[in-house]
Amino acid sequence: MVEFENADLRGSRFSNVHLGGARFQHVDLSEAEVSGALMRGVRLRGCELIGVEITGDVNGLTVNGVEVGAYVEAELDRRHPERRLMRPADAEGFRTAWETLERLWDGTLERARRLPPERLHESVGGEWSFIETLRHLLFATDAWVRRAVLGDPAPWHPLDLPWDQMPDAPGVPRDREVRPSLDEVLAVRRDRAAGVRELIWAQTDESLGRRTEPVKGPGWPEPHAFEVRECLSVVVNEEWEHRLYAERDLAALEGAAPST
Repeated sequence: MVEFENADLRGSRFSNVHLGGARFQHVDLSEAEVSGALMRGVRLRGCELIGVEITGDVNGLTVNGVEVGAYVEAELDRRHPERRLMRPADAEGFRTAWETLERLWDGTLERARRLPPERLHESVGGEWSFIETLRHLLFATDAWVRRAVLGDPAPWHPLDLPWDQMPDAPGVPRDREVRPSLDEVLAVRRDRAAGVRELIWAQTDESLGRRTEPVKGPGWPEPHAFEVRECLSVVVNEEWEHRLYAERDLAALEGAAPST
């Protein structure tokens, strides 16, 4: 255990640090940025939250004695009516979800093409660029469809991009320096999307409950048996959430001056 008292740690960076069970008393967290963090069972007592922004998977959040998760979910569904379709319960629901995602992504790509190509490599607020977002979705499909469901232990394409906090694994690409064009990434993405569509259209309500065989070898996900439904739900959720992030960042790029 390390104890800090009357210490000035402004500007400090913590990466891959385990702070489970840590205690913070009378601390100033103004302008702090937290990303890729697990905050299960966190308690904030007597705190002042002013202008705080939270994005992520929020489950069971209580503010001043009020569980607000249901309110947040209802408001998100109101703002994005298609969001309800991203929780499919049966094979037809997965087909509807995927067709909806295809339609929505068509609009997002049309919007992206109106920007100069170099802008699609720009980060907004330290997040992935538009191209990197598409590359991460290649990784998600390779991981959860080609590896977890179809059993390929090493399905990776050189443009695949895992999430930043994923530990390096032999054979899994993570090239943050490469700058492929939008068309280069989309060529791979069309191939992967066709495979997902084929898999979804082959499902029945019964086959969605089939458990996969654990895939041996380094990579993600780790060797476990999953229901096909779970794997497809991950892909659907990744596609939905990252399109929203992409739309948010495209809006910022449209209104910002070109970087020099």
